[in-house]
Amino acid sequence: MHRLASLLFLLLAACAGADSAGPENGPVVLVYATPYAPTHPFSRADIRWMEYVEEASGGSLQVRPIWSGGLLSAKDSLEELRHGVADIGLITPIYVRGGVHLIRVQSGFYSGVETIENQVALYRCLAAHSDQIQEEMEGLKVLAVQGGNLPWIITRERAVRSLDDLKGLRIRAPTELLKLLETLGADPVNMPMGDVYSALAKGVLDGVVAPADTFKSLHFADVAGYALAMSVPRGAYPARAMGEKAWNNLSAGHQAILESSVEIWENALAEENRAALEEGETLAAQENVEVFRISDEEQDLFERIYLEEAEHNALALSRYDIDGAKVFRLARDSISGDGTIICAGENS
Repeated sequence: MHRLASLLFLLLAACAGADSAGPENGPVVLVYATPYAPTHPFSRADIRWMEYVEEASGGSLQVRPIWSGGLLSAKDSLEELRHGVADIGLITPIYVRGGVHLIRVQSGFYSGVETIENQVALYRCLAAHSDQIQEEMEGLKVLAVQGGNLPWIITRERAVRSLDDLKGLRIRAPTELLKLLETLGADPVNMPMGDVYSALAKGVLDGVVAPADTFKSLHFADVAGYALAMSVPRGAYPARAMGEKAWNNLSAGHQAILESSVEIWENALAEENRAALEEGETLAAQENVEVFRISDEEQDLFERIYLEEAEHNALALSRYDIDGAKVFRLARDSISGDGTIICAGENS
């Protein structure tokens, strides 16, 4: 399968070449790679973006998707894009082990931010005022920043009714929650979301920190029987990018179309995420997933520990000569009481 996808990519790349679209040369075709199937909510948003690009360019710029992980890997997608394995790709820097230290850690600075639009706004604030974030994305042109629905704690066979019930459970969680879950007695691990279904089905994992949309989008309703409904903060990150070389090969007109498509893509991602949340909650109810609600007292405790750990992680970046504390303060100063974002960096 991977060999076939690679051959397909080479054929497409040969057809695309440099940006020389015109009546004689035909359209420019860009290869887009994603680990998800075309039916996934992320992919539904991707398709809406592709349609916009083709329509806005009058057909002179087209995007050819390669679905289901046929080209880019989850852990190495940034480097693969930099080296031209695909023109554009879905990236997950929060799962990359090296080279994106601040981008990974900043995803834990979002406590109090509840909407996807505000998550994206806060990331853009931090990126605009952090040379380090810009350095970590060097060689890539970001085409969309992605936030998401607030996660719950979804478990396989053991009900979690309170934070105490997490003790001893092996839970997949994002980087910013690993130490927090350890503090609560869990055994947290980090892995790409695409690997979680199999790990749950085999009993390698007891649960996962994930939003309710995953009951349908990742089929967790098939392998999980319980969920603890709570507000687990989550951050935004650059999630769609183009290799700099491929970007520089485009004409100014095609670059302008892709620049204008950023808002289209981000809005589509937000809308598809919200639609998927409703679908996931409906399916969970149909499959008799038992949902418990966390108490206000435990929610407050969780958020207090969350922020303490976020600040600790920010300070720990000093070992890489990164001033994470400055970015942490900017994030916290930019979040209003109602969760809206007023970038404090604009006043500095």
